[in-house]
Amino acid sequence: MLKVEDFLSQWHNESHLIEVQTSGSTGIPKRMMVEKRRMEASARITCSFLGLEEGDTALLCMPLDYIAGKMVVVRAITCKLRLIAVEPSSHPLKDIMVTPTFAAMVPLQVFNSLQVPREAEILRNIKHLIIGGGAIDATLESQLREFPNAVWSTYGMTETLSHIALRRISGEEASLWYSPLEGVEISLNGDNCLVIDAPAVCKERLVTNDIAELHHDVRRFRIIGRKDNVICSGGLKIQIEEVERLLRPLLPYPFIVTKRPDPRLGEAVTLLYEGSAALGKDIDGICRKALPHHWVPRHILAIDHIPLTGTGKPARAEAEKMALTL
Repeated sequence: MLKVEDFLSQWHNESHLIEVQTSGSTGIPKRMMVEKRRMEASARITCSFLGLEEGDTALLCMPLDYIAGKMVVVRAITCKLRLIAVEPSSHPLKDIMVTPTFAAMVPLQVFNSLQVPREAEILRNIKHLIIGGGAIDATLESQLREFPNAVWSTYGMTETLSHIALRRISGEEASLWYSPLEGVEISLNGDNCLVIDAPAVCKERLVTNDIAELHHDVRRFRIIGRKDNVICSGGLKIQIEEVERLLRPLLPYPFIVTKRPDPRLGEAVTLLYEGSAALGKDIDGICRKALPHHWVPRHILAIDHIPLTGTGKPARAEAEKMALTL
């Protein structure tokens, strides 16, 4: 795991480029070289949007191997924030003595922090908390809505040097729609996939695999799911994320939706869950009540652990491979 000192050494060397690694949520992680000046631009845009000022504290609690952790440090350097670095863990606030002004966390870290009263109190008092790296559960989001300070869900990727849009979760300004940051333009292509023009942080126009919907003001957007997370079953297209969204409040077990080849349907909806095989019947009953008929999983399979990437996202490609072997 990359240490802060090692990253700072890379940042201050003579090269104008630095290496970053994608999360690998849909396949094998890849490495890419990005311009430091674009990372600085991204840092300034975020700090300006959030109103972060020189001397504010920023919590680094995510691995520096990935863009999210790197950008916390770059924001501190560029905007003269005071960095508080802790070992990346599922309980990043357990040893914190002073509440940071700003923190970037993944949903699992937020969820775990809420389970411990002392950590939950620190979490509530963070002035700006941004959450990325995975979907935020509806129950978790409802808990965060009552927070007194600003809590944001982020949209972005390695190619955009962290987030290019934020969605407010807490308070009266809470919304289902992401608002692009300064200098970011969004549109849809013929497949309804989000297209991003953010010249300050990304040299070329980026066509994503994220199926999106534009708000009627054509400025904001929401994500429906990934183009490559569509199951073509019996001539119908089923979005994996939409199936998971409906089941998430109802299934008390970790699970992931994927697909398997089917001689009759082409592809069959498949659900993998952590737990004993005996739970399969109960899960099937829940699915039949909660889902449209053609969305109900044809295969419900018990596994030891849901596959995740290094940043805690569902490892979709690995889950699909696992479904083939069970």
